[in-house]
Amino acid sequence: MTSSDWNPNQNQNPNFDPDAYDPYAGGQPQAHPGPMPPAEPWPNQQGQQGQQYGGGYPAPGYDAPAQQPYGDQHHDAYGAPAPQYGQYPSYDPAREGDHTAVLPAIDDFPAQAAQLAQSAQEPAPEPRAGGRRAARGRAAAPAAGQRTGSPIIAPGMQPAALTAVLALLIAGGAVVGRPGLALVVAALQAVTAAGWFRLNGMWPARQGIVLAFLSGVTADIALLATDGENVPAVVVGTLGTWLLLILVLQMRHRGTTDERLASLTATSASTLMTVLATGFLAVAWTPGGSDPVVVGAVAVAVATLARALPLPGSASVVVAVLAAAGSGIVTGRLTDLGTQGALLGLAAGACAVIGLRVASYDFPSRFVHFTAGVALPLTAAAPVVYVLGRVLTG
Repeated sequence: MTSSDWNPNQNQNPNFDPDAYDPYAGGQPQAHPGPMPPAEPWPNQQGQQGQQYGGGYPAPGYDAPAQQPYGDQHHDAYGAPAPQYGQYPSYDPAREGDHTAVLPAIDDFPAQAAQLAQSAQEPAPEPRAGGRRAARGRAAAPAAGQRTGSPIIAPGMQPAALTAVLALLIAGGAVVGRPGLALVVAALQAVTAAGWFRLNGMWPARQGIVLAFLSGVTADIALLATDGENVPAVVVGTLGTWLLLILVLQMRHRGTTDERLASLTATSASTLMTVLATGFLAVAWTPGGSDPVVVGAVAVAVATLARALPLPGSASVVVAVLAAAGSGIVTGRLTDLGTQGALLGLAAGACAVIGLRVASYDFPSRFVHFTAGVALPLTAAAPVVYVLGRVLTG
C-alpha cells in the first residue's frame, strides 16, 4: 500500500465513529485510533511546492525517497512488527520489494570462521609490478646494472700514456728554458683543477676550476718575474692570497651549509694542488735546476706506465717504485746528479703511485681518468722534486 492508495475519506477502522470522537475529551488529547495521514509529498522538481512553502526541500536534482505510510512505534505500515535496534535485516538487491528479513543463517558462522582462518594461513600474494611493495623490494635489492665490488678502479694504460707524454714535455721544457717549462706547467695545472673537482663529484664547477687554475698561473707569473732567492715566499704568498679570496667568495654562496662547506673544501684543495704543481718551475731557479726536473719527470712517466701493467696490486706497486728508481739512476748519469738520481726517482715514483691511487677512488668516470688520472701523478711529485732538487743540487 503506497501513499497514492490512501484515501482520507475512507475509514480504515470499522469501530471508529467520527461524530463521537473528541480528541480533547477529558482535558487530554487522545491517541488517534487510525493511521496518521502522510506528510506533504516531496517535490521532484524545483519551483513547485518549494517556492510555495518557502524552502525546506532538497536541492534541485535530488530525488527524495518515496513516502511510505506512517505506522506506530511497534508496527510498520504493513502491520508487521517493527525491527528493534540491532535487528535490521540486510539489504538484498535480488529481493527488491520483498520485506522479509534477510539474515544469515546461524549454521553458516562456523563455516565462515573456518574460511577466514584458512585465508589467514595462506601466503601473501606476489606484489604487483609498480606497486608500493614492489618499489620497496626494488629499493632493497641491488639495482640492475649497479656496480659492485671494490670502489677502486685504476685509470688504465691510456691515461698512463698521456701522463708519460706530459712528463716528457715537462722534461723537454726544462731543457729548453723557463718560459717553455712554464707553458707545460700551466697545462698541467689546468688538467689538475678540472680533474680534482670532478673527482670530488662537483661538476660543472666552472667558477672553482677557473679560480684554481688562475691561482697556479699567478704563481707561475710571479716566479718568472722574480729571481730564485724568493721562490718559497712567492709560492706561499700567492697561495695565501688566493685562499683568502676563495674564502671571501664562498661567503657569498647561496646554497645550504653542507653545500658551502663542500664547495669551500674542494676549491681550497684544488687551489693548493695547482699551486704546488709550480714546484717543477720553482726548482728551475736553482743552480743546475733543470736536472732534477728531468729526473723527476722521467721517473713519474716510468712509474705510471709500470703501474698500469696487468700485475697483482702489491706487486704492481713495488714494480712501479723500483722502475722509477732505476730510471732515476739512468737519467742521473745523463745529468749532473749521478747516482743521487736514484733517490729522486724513487721518491717521485712513490708520489706518482699515490696520485694514481687518489685518482682511482669511488668509481670514477672516464673523464676523471683522463684528467685527474693524468695530472695527479705529476702534481703529487712536484713538491718532492723541488725539495730534493734543492737538497741534491745545493
